[in-house]
Amino acid sequence: MAEAEAAGGAGEGTAAGQCPAPAEKGAELAAVIGATVPTGFELTAAEEVQEKLGSVSRISRDRGKIYFEVPARGLPQVHRLRSVDNLFVVVQEFKDYQFKENKEDALKDLEDLVKTLPWTNPLKVWELNNSLKKKKTKRKKHNLQSTASKERLNDDGEEEGVDEKDASKEEDCAQNAAEVEPASGQDTDKTQGAASRNGEEEDDNEQSDGKDESQAGSGSETKAGDGKTSEGEAKVLKFRVTCNRAGDKHSFTSNEAARDFGGAVQEHFQWKADMTNFDVEVLLNIHNNEVVVGIALTEESLHRRNITHFGPTTLRSTLAYGMLRLCDPQPTDIIVDPMCGTGAIPIEGATEWPSCYHIAGDNNPQAVKRAANNICSLLKKNENKESSTSLGIPLDIIQWDICNLPLRTGSVDIIVTDMPFGKRIGSKKKNWDLYPACLMEMGRICTPGTGRAVLLTQDKKCFAKALSRMGHIWRKGQTVWVNVGGLHAAVYLLKRTWERAEEKRSFW
Repeated sequence: MAEAEAAGGAGEGTAAGQCPAPAEKGAELAAVIGATVPTGFELTAAEEVQEKLGSVSRISRDRGKIYFEVPARGLPQVHRLRSVDNLFVVVQEFKDYQFKENKEDALKDLEDLVKTLPWTNPLKVWELNNSLKKKKTKRKKHNLQSTASKERLNDDGEEEGVDEKDASKEEDCAQNAAEVEPASGQDTDKTQGAASRNGEEEDDNEQSDGKDESQAGSGSETKAGDGKTSEGEAKVLKFRVTCNRAGDKHSFTSNEAARDFGGAVQEHFQWKADMTNFDVEVLLNIHNNEVVVGIALTEESLHRRNITHFGPTTLRSTLAYGMLRLCDPQPTDIIVDPMCGTGAIPIEGATEWPSCYHIAGDNNPQAVKRAANNICSLLKKNENKESSTSLGIPLDIIQWDICNLPLRTGSVDIIVTDMPFGKRIGSKKKNWDLYPACLMEMGRICTPGTGRAVLLTQDKKCFAKALSRMGHIWRKGQTVWVNVGGLHAAVYLLKRTWERAEEKRSFW
């Protein structure tokens, strides 16, 4: 039926382009981990995995996913990766699954597949991950309680109300921040599961996080029984199946695949279907003829780590990390985000590159206040973690005018910023004046010859025009195409030329 690679198979060498299979007999428990990452930054994530875990990653044909093998004891380090959104352990991968043309036959094959999958080792990995998660949740709850009580004393009621509204807005924009962009001609199915969502599309499009698709327990069936995990506990586990399907040659929807596959999972394990309060989330990822079955290891995206005070547009920490890595920060570099918003980029930078000095600024006083609050929240979190005197973070926040920065000419090594798209903030019309003025002022403060800038924008036409006018001070080095909140955007890596930046002049 298909060429398959199992997560619990024999420990053979990893062939090129194949998903590694960990050893089973007499060897330490290993896991093939799937990670969803911001689209466009798959290579960045693979480099981080190699650097921090020593594992070679394989980039999936399905954009926004990478796969790598680690020993199960390395799970805590996996959760500390900065470039990944969500994690799952691979049960089995099929490189070229041959779907039947008839819908009923195709769905019956998916049902029959459940009995043949090597569930044992992946479920052991899930159990180990669950025990780690419980310990972390205990600590987090304690820290959140103490932090929340302090924040009530420090913040005035009006600001709290503003932040609550901002947070609800952020739920809408951040959860859509990096969804998978199907290739032209492909159909990406994102209908919601039938069991309890009334066919509505879910808002949680964490992209490649496997949660922007169809979810189903097992239709109307709900049998109780002993949860047949590898340990054979008496507790009945609750589960749901989430299906992410992309492609235009399937005879079924993701909703139907999740429903029928979920029914077979329930029958096989005697688990109880529950769409919301589930213990196990089984993932069924279908991308054309590539099928990956996995078990989720994260309940919410790992990008939700630094920001507590949200703005109308708050950049995901994983995307901020990818942008920062592009410019290769070196110790003692001065890194500036001149349009910092809520501070996602400088906070991520100061956390991961503490040997650099980070300066953040914005012309909006409310944005500066939010960024300052996020820095304070991070410092409190660090204090709780360390349980000793915290050294603080090398980051300052200032209110300023992007076109007239209070920084000395040639004093900055790196500029990393998320420029206004002209949609939620500003307008496309204003960008025609703003972009060239920004590039000129950035060129002035950036060190000639060695300085670099990494800029994110969706207004690509305006940016290209502005850059063509600033060609004497900026050279385009690399472009990474990304998906931000459903918008097709670009991250540009620019290199500063040796030419001296001119003072204010007419740009067009």
